[in-house]
Amino acid sequence: MDKNQKKFYPDYLFEILLVCLFALEGALLLSYVFPPVTGSPVDFSRNFMPRPEWYFLALYQMFKYFPGRLAFIGVAVIPAAIIFLVFALPFLEKTHSRRLSDRKFSALVVAVILISAVVLTVLSYY
Repeated sequence: MDKNQKKFYPDYLFEILLVCLFALEGALLLSYVFPPVTGSPVDFSRNFMPRPEWYFLALYQMFKYFPGRLAFIGVAVIPAAIIFLVFALPFLEKTHSRRLSDRKFSALVVAVILISAVVLTVLSYY
């Protein structure tokens, strides 16, 4: 080994650990100087209705339509059937063409699914 070459251990390992230590100290210092804004304190005397994120609002609305013991149908069975239908569409379509105008059944099914998801999401806000 040449005299000018450094070995990984202990030379480079020490340098890497030193840089990691400085980066960690910098992150800790920044988190101390600029603490996160957490908002107003929680008022436990008021009712709070948690809402899911926007991408789950359609399922949240389906949960409203199937209360109690039927909730499993609304939030698991129907979405699983829709996913299975979307995966089965290429096998249900008899044409070999790739044009959308030749695949009217598949286009109609996907359009109905998308429109119903949008409608359910909008209805969940009311």
